[in-house]
Formats: sequence, structure tokens, C-alpha cells
Amino acid sequence: MAVPKRRTSKTRKRKRRTHFKLTVPGMVVCDNCGEMKLAHRVCKECGHYKGREIIKDSTEDMAEEAEE
Repeated sequence: MAVPKRRTSKTRKRKRRTHFKLTVPGMVVCDNCGEMKLAHRVCKECGHYKGREIIKDSTEDMAEEAEE
């Protein structure tokens, strides 16, 4: 088994670990409501993607049913 001949210094160890980190997900602003959302995904707040409504809001559906 390979054993280091000398102790690894703090500087050398920390230089090696500079790339060992978490990455931030790609966040963008929603065109419709202005909330932050993940890129290339439907907005959780308003249900829009690329200017189209993909998911209907359940509160709007309840309001329409109450009017009828």
C-alpha cells in the first residue's frame, strides 16, 4: 500500500479541494409572474412555460365553479 513520505500541508490539501464544491442550480426569472424558477421547467407559482399556461390554477377553477 502506498504511504506518503511527508505530511500533506494545509495549503496543498486546500488547493486540491478547491474544485470539490456544490453547484448552484440554474435559476431564471419567470416571464409571467417574476418569481425565480429552474431553467427549462414549468413555473411552480403560475404554471406557465414559454409564455403558455401549462398547469391551470386550482383557485381559478374553484372560482369559476362557484359562479356557475
